[in-house]
Amino acid sequence: MREERIALGNLSLAASASGERGAPAIVLLHGWPHDRTLYDPVVERLGERFHVLAFDLPGIGDSQGMPHSAEKHALADLVLTAADQVGAHSPVVAGIDVGGMIAFAAARDHGPRIAGAAIGNTAIPGLAPWEELLANPQIWHFAFHSLPELPELLVAGHERAYFDFFFDALGSKTDPLPSAARDRFAGAYQRPEALKAGFDWYRTLPADAKRNADARPIEPPILYFRGDADGRTPDEYVDGLRAAGVRRLRGEPLTGTAEFAPVEAPERFASMLAKFAESCFAGEPASA
Repeated sequence: MREERIALGNLSLAASASGERGAPAIVLLHGWPHDRTLYDPVVERLGERFHVLAFDLPGIGDSQGMPHSAEKHALADLVLTAADQVGAHSPVVAGIDVGGMIAFAAARDHGPRIAGAAIGNTAIPGLAPWEELLANPQIWHFAFHSLPELPELLVAGHERAYFDFFFDALGSKTDPLPSAARDRFAGAYQRPEALKAGFDWYRTLPADAKRNADARPIEPPILYFRGDADGRTPDEYVDGLRAAGVRRLRGEPLTGTAEFAPVEAPERFASMLAKFAESCFAGEPASA
């Protein structure tokens, strides 16, 4: 595994990379509150067959500089531009949590630039069951993180303790996220601008939802995958994606996993993603 640093104007994006440039490409995107090391267990596995880039999202971890917008279509544009600069052309974009929202935006708003999108363990703003999620009191943090300035004020200096709540709530109860991974993830948000970049993802969710609610034909194939630790299945999310205009779509459960599938089940995660990517590059249809 090697590191790539890609300059985009006043931004610098960092990525863990593996595989040969020029090979079919996979771009991996983390979410909240992770960084690119979420994918460390799978980057080299996937690099045996693909050119793999696991990014720190703009402003997070080793990626420096604040993006001009935290709307997901804008972040997708930045990531795809950076990937293209290092030879990862027309990639399959895969993301978990906020990374999955960005992967959807890549398919919806930048479809000709990608081969496919894999979306995991997230609801897409504006698509069912989005309103149900917002009404769930257990998802209290969406409203809190959307407030201006207050989240930074309360969380700064306490990142590890605050993030542990999410690691415990979202992760596997039988195989909790290791302490070393928790330390790495929390460390990625300890710069003030990094913490703000993470909260800005939530502050732009209403704009994302408004944009996504405008259905349009979405041509790239999409895989929606989900762990079953919370009792939910991909079916609830596949219906919303189909209504949004996704034409080639399938859902796949990752049984026995929670939020952190690349850590909890790296072999199964890598196998699932490789199989989907190969079908995208071969032009095979996807079906729910």
